[in-house]
Amino acid sequence: MDINIDNTCTDTADKIAGVMPLVEKRRWIELRQALSTWPPPEVADFINMLLGAHRILVVRFLPRYFAAEVFSELSPTIQDELLTDLTNFEIRNLLADLEPDDRAALMDEMPAAMTRKLLNLLSLQDLKQTQELLGYPENSVGRIMTPNIVYIKESWTVREAIEHIREFGHDSETINMVYITDSNGTLIDEMPLSSLVLASLDDKVNSLMDYNVIALAATDSQESAVEKIKKYNYFALPVVDSAGVLLGIVTVDDLMDIADTHATEDFHRIGAVSVEAEGSPIENLKEASVILLYRRRITWLVLLIFAGILSGTGIAFFEDLIQHQIVLIFFLTLLIDCGGSSGTQSTTLMVRALATGDVKIRDWGKMITKEILVSGALGGVMAVAVAPLGIFRGGFMLAIVVMLSMFLIVMVGSLIGVCLPFILSKMKRDPAMASAPLVASVADIVGVLIYFSIATLLLR
Repeated sequence: MDINIDNTCTDTADKIAGVMPLVEKRRWIELRQALSTWPPPEVADFINMLLGAHRILVVRFLPRYFAAEVFSELSPTIQDELLTDLTNFEIRNLLADLEPDDRAALMDEMPAAMTRKLLNLLSLQDLKQTQELLGYPENSVGRIMTPNIVYIKESWTVREAIEHIREFGHDSETINMVYITDSNGTLIDEMPLSSLVLASLDDKVNSLMDYNVIALAATDSQESAVEKIKKYNYFALPVVDSAGVLLGIVTVDDLMDIADTHATEDFHRIGAVSVEAEGSPIENLKEASVILLYRRRITWLVLLIFAGILSGTGIAFFEDLIQHQIVLIFFLTLLIDCGGSSGTQSTTLMVRALATGDVKIRDWGKMITKEILVSGALGGVMAVAVAPLGIFRGGFMLAIVVMLSMFLIVMVGSLIGVCLPFILSKMKRDPAMASAPLVASVADIVGVLIYFSIATLLLR
């Protein structure tokens, strides 16, 4: 039997190519019918490819509720463009159809003036709901939870519970898991919907409960929510207030977006691209403006100039030695590059390990000890590898200088790369701020001092 495996990217590209003639010929009704059968993320990809005028027309011709799903998949930049072009009536309908967490996330991304405009277009109920979500601390679970959930009471029968779910579950984000509260609304348990469906209709709900529930506090950080949903492999987790009252749920799709954003932030920081200056990472490099890219990159580059000046000052300090042993310059870039590269490797591994929770701050002693062993082995091999070149260029004593310098520079560079993330974590800062260029610059300065100090001692 032949099995055909479709390539998703190719399939999406073929679909987009198939409907592009409809856009060019302005056959909007046929386009609407075609796009309505696509998954919302694919329609969002299609809209991203269009020019401004066509984007707005395509959004206007999508079915109303489907348009809201597609809109939530678009990048903040394109969302902002569409909101500028849509009429107030169209925006009001679009906001009303968005899920509460998506609506709050949209407000969070928009400039203050646009946020005020959007809030004024909401119904009283949606406005209250949105303000409640935006009232939680930034980067907290409360900002991304959805209050649209269905829950049942422990005192009900299975029959009453199922009838309640059928009546009120249509607007719920998910009903795969059913949440159970007491008479005060306090969350006391959760169970799969299948447990209710398979139970006898006359059974009491509390007879099926095991009182084992995993929940998040609304004030918990979004990063901790990501870790918990990964740990327990749940599709969604309930959110409660300080008294344990059920407020809503957060779903894995929202937390995946959060994890993706934080991973992007870490990559930017490791590459010395500013995040704090603008409050969020660059999500779409193709759409980012030249001015934005300039602002994000210039700060660290200017700071690294001063780091380079310190390195140059170290070289100037040994000017007399260099004049008498000019051959030392031949090995300088080789040695400091190896130190910077080893430091970059170790800091990248450590930042990722701290971000995923594989390594905790309390593990610093164990990790530094391990790095001493690893970097010592690496430095030893690299010292032996460079020895023949040292002998060829300047004789036995120069080879000894280069070998010792290589060994120590690789070790020290690696230890700098390991220690900086721990120090930043201890200071309650993001360990990703120990960016690769920063580690390399520090390793360069230390490498220059080590190399010429050893040369001064052995070649005097």
